[in-house]
Amino acid sequence: MILSKKLEKALNEQINKEMYSAYLYLSMSAWAESENWRGATHWFATQAKEEVGHAMKIYRYVFERGNRVTLEAIDQPKTEFKNLTDVFTRTLEHEKLVTTSIHELVEMAAQEKDHASSVFLQWFVTEQVEEEANVSEMLAHLERIGDSKQGLYMLDNVLSKRSAG
Repeated sequence: MILSKKLEKALNEQINKEMYSAYLYLSMSAWAESENWRGATHWFATQAKEEVGHAMKIYRYVFERGNRVTLEAIDQPKTEFKNLTDVFTRTLEHEKLVTTSIHELVEMAAQEKDHASSVFLQWFVTEQVEEEANVSEMLAHLERIGDSKQGLYMLDNVLSKRSAG
């Protein structure tokens, strides 16, 4: 069963949002590298790869349903940040926007009684819970650490251990 034009358009927009997310996290990785945060560089580069994977998952799904993917321009992301807390705060804000977007897709699929899309989108709902929890955990660590150079060094080392999700 082919997707409705409305859902096709919304999924194409979500592909763009996921690619923007990858671009944003790559920009954050570049900032971290320029600031010598090797662990954060790795964490955000891994996050960027994960977001490309999310976009490609939707990309494949649109084609599997017999529809067309139409790619649009990706906006330029922010490139300057104050510190690690600023970067992770902006990451959480961004993930909350993505969560809202996914929830809107779920609502649209439900309204259209597109059960296949509803099932497909549940993976993204679960993924967003994990995304927000991971970033919230990093922010909690940063809050506890404060300006401790030793604590920041240790956290950066933890960030370097992140494996691809």
